[in-house]
Amino acid sequence: MKVVIIEDEKLSADHLTILLNKIDTSIVVIECFDSIKSSVTAFKEVLNCDLIFMDIHLADGNSFEIFNQIQLEIPIIFTTAFDNYAIQAFKQNSIDYLLKPISLQDLQFALDKFQKHHQFDNKDLISSIATAYQQMNKEYKTRFLVKLGQTIDTIPVEEIHHFETKESLSFLVTNKGNHYLIDYTLDHLETMLHPKNFFRTNRKIILNINSIEKVSTYFNSRLSIATKFLDSDAKIVSRDRVQDFKKWLDN
Repeated sequence: MKVVIIEDEKLSADHLTILLNKIDTSIVVIECFDSIKSSVTAFKEVLNCDLIFMDIHLADGNSFEIFNQIQLEIPIIFTTAFDNYAIQAFKQNSIDYLLKPISLQDLQFALDKFQKHHQFDNKDLISSIATAYQQMNKEYKTRFLVKLGQTIDTIPVEEIHHFETKESLSFLVTNKGNHYLIDYTLDHLETMLHPKNFFRTNRKIILNINSIEKVSTYFNSRLSIATKFLDSDAKIVSRDRVQDFKKWLDN
């Protein structure tokens, strides 16, 4: 982990460096600055680090002036001999606020908070990237194999009006109103169909977006869909799905 210390007292900076090395030898203090001017200059030149330790009273003024000159997105642990700047400090990217003289225990606690925050952000980022990648590369079904008597046929998804479940059985319904019994549950179908084209409007129906003729408000914060081949109850968008349904329509 790369650390920058902004501190105008060399003894304090040295003391902090020693404590950091005691806690974790992989922590490297890459720079120490003793003023607002030198700090601003360095970060304007795209100095990168993982964490900043920042004293509030510096040789050329209050360190909060740094934030008036540059935008810092790097997490900060403030270090000061004064306790009356805590609220102002936490308006910035503050992880913690340590009072001097800094103890090993307090520093360890602050670093633990940073690690938890840092790991959480990384997990979220990785998860988002992975989800986006999977969605971009996932192969959704383009057709379904169906059987009517002794005849086996394939139905392209463009010709599917909706899927429905009745008495624990699942059916594919075409744009012509033909019903075909299929082996998939609606839960399974949700993972197989492209989410831009199909939406599960309620417990019993997965609907093709091209099958919607009109959408109207309905009793109890629900929506009603005007479309063929559905009875009145099946046309209702469940209340807990309304917001997602609107986003889907607006996608």
